[in-house]
Amino acid sequence: MTLMAETPAGTDYRDPRMLLNAVRPHVTEKTYNVFEEMSSDEDLYEREIKLLLRDHVMVRDMAERILDNAIAYTITAMEHPQVHLGVGKTVDIGVHQLILDTPVYFAVCRLYNDGRYKHHAPLIQRRNDGLVLRTADFLRSNGFDADEELWAMDGSNCSPCDDKVPDSH
Repeated sequence: MTLMAETPAGTDYRDPRMLLNAVRPHVTEKTYNVFEEMSSDEDLYEREIKLLLRDHVMVRDMAERILDNAIAYTITAMEHPQVHLGVGKTVDIGVHQLILDTPVYFAVCRLYNDGRYKHHAPLIQRRNDGLVLRTADFLRSNGFDADEELWAMDGSNCSPCDDKVPDSH
């Protein structure tokens, strides 16, 4: 599924919020936990922002930036399992948030990974091979607006991602 949005400058890009909210009908487990506390005008994106704000010391703008890039990374990793991708510490906060909200993550896997569960099996040691910056470039080539500052701050210091594609991210 490809959902696009147009920026004020007229450039099309894939909107992470729209992509995450598209999984709502696919959330089938623990729906009372996921939807019970949401107001009628809230969406799944807002839920994940609130969880990030609850569990991490950050301002809303940073939570949104992290979540947008985590969604872009997660969906890109699912769409391109043959490509070796990895995140730095900052974006990984958002990736972990998505994975920890398992009913939502299962729905993401259903919609964007042909129903297959995408494992997250990190290694112990961080890698310093420039993969983070290469991943940001790949996200851009996949239609996402990768946040230059977030990806550059961890530059070559990749989270301990497995390099055995396509088995994990």
